[in-house]
Amino acid sequence: MTTSGRELHNQPFLKVLSTDQIEQIHLATLAVLERTGFQVTHIKALELLAGAGASVNGNRVRIPAHMVAEAIQTAPSHFALGRRNGETALMLEDNKRWHGAALDCMEYLDPFTDDRRPFTSEDFRVTATIANALPNYSWSMILGFAANVPVDIANRVAARQALTYCEKPLFFCCEEINSLRAIYDMAALISGGAERFRQAPSIAALSSARSPLCYDDDTLDKIIFCAQKGIPQVLYPGLQAGATAPATFAGTIVQGSAESLGGLVIAQLVRTGTPVVYGALTTIMDMVTAIFSYGAPEMSLMTAAMSQMAKYYHLPFFGTAGCSDAKFPDDPQAVVEGTVSCLNAALSGANLVHDHGFLDHSALISPHYLVLIDEVLSMVNQYMHGIPVNAETLALDVIDRVGPGGHFLEEEHTLRHFREMWYSDLFDRSNYDKWREQGSIRFAERLREKTRNLLDRNCEPLPAKILKEMDRMEKQWHEESEQNN
Repeated sequence: MTTSGRELHNQPFLKVLSTDQIEQIHLATLAVLERTGFQVTHIKALELLAGAGASVNGNRVRIPAHMVAEAIQTAPSHFALGRRNGETALMLEDNKRWHGAALDCMEYLDPFTDDRRPFTSEDFRVTATIANALPNYSWSMILGFAANVPVDIANRVAARQALTYCEKPLFFCCEEINSLRAIYDMAALISGGAERFRQAPSIAALSSARSPLCYDDDTLDKIIFCAQKGIPQVLYPGLQAGATAPATFAGTIVQGSAESLGGLVIAQLVRTGTPVVYGALTTIMDMVTAIFSYGAPEMSLMTAAMSQMAKYYHLPFFGTAGCSDAKFPDDPQAVVEGTVSCLNAALSGANLVHDHGFLDHSALISPHYLVLIDEVLSMVNQYMHGIPVNAETLALDVIDRVGPGGHFLEEEHTLRHFREMWYSDLFDRSNYDKWREQGSIRFAERLREKTRNLLDRNCEPLPAKILKEMDRMEKQWHEESEQNN
């Protein structure tokens, strides 16, 4: 018996929408944009939209299908993101998948004391160091929380801390244009100037419509500035089925798609070819607790559907996973919800997967949970490799040589391939007696120990000259904040 030398390698892939359903959602999205439209009050945005052929009636803007098609066509289907020093870190294209660690939140689960408290700017030393050290996180994300810093400059201070302690690309939120300018100035400074920054931007901004179907002035200021400066932007509205979006999943997906594509149109009108990531955080409002659920199976289902829509539009996709509504990182609920969502995101082909580390419906960030989800991602990555099929892996000669009743332990073929199997330094596979012999260490303690050990793995420090300039910038922010308040 002979086999072909041709390798057959099939990566697992999940489709939750049929081709006909994708087309229906697309047509419905166009109908929302053209028939219902958006609320827009931003003068420059209104001028851009009207000049390009949109229907503008007061503050209501309706976008015809041809404008949407043109924007999709001009937006890049792939682009690079860089490390903070300007070196290329990752390429957004096709089914390539990159996971991002959340660094901050309203509250913080201290890994040393297990106390739950407000997040401070000093806590970035822990979360950013862990994100930089863990191998399955390719980028990081901040929301701009720092309870010890004036609210009007918290976004900037958060970005400064993240850029100091983590070398990977940084995705960020900020409330207004001055903070965006300051964050851009820092990133360009560290990258080596505006031109080097444009080649492989080290930051990307999150902007979103206010659901349902409102684009506020601050958001449009940011979209326009990002397009002008070459800052990639993620158009990422957060929709709750039954609250800020229809109770039906298809309706929520349609609205989320419309809100994302509406921002895409404006970004392309500012500068043709500006890099934009399509997305929406589509989940449910739990009607019992009224929370914005981060662990619901419906969130994973709609994330997979949105990923398919992104592929239909040939746009990179920003999806949600690795998070939970549980209150503690070692709670079985946290493990189940985080694992299911990570596997779903991988199978659906999401390009940028975020919110890893969030607990309690995104009210809490936990360093321990960041470490746990990194291990989950390692397992998911192994699954996503699929099963290579070729003459070497079919192993016919090896099977024939060993024959009935033999074993494969001493075969050279085994030595070549056993390291391809997945092993963990966090999950335990020892038998019970061995486990007791080694100290009866349960999962929660292993998780704590691994987290503590990671804190010794500091990133390459920024040059003293750059740190001095960032100190000067931060001092100026505080002075301006005091004057304004």
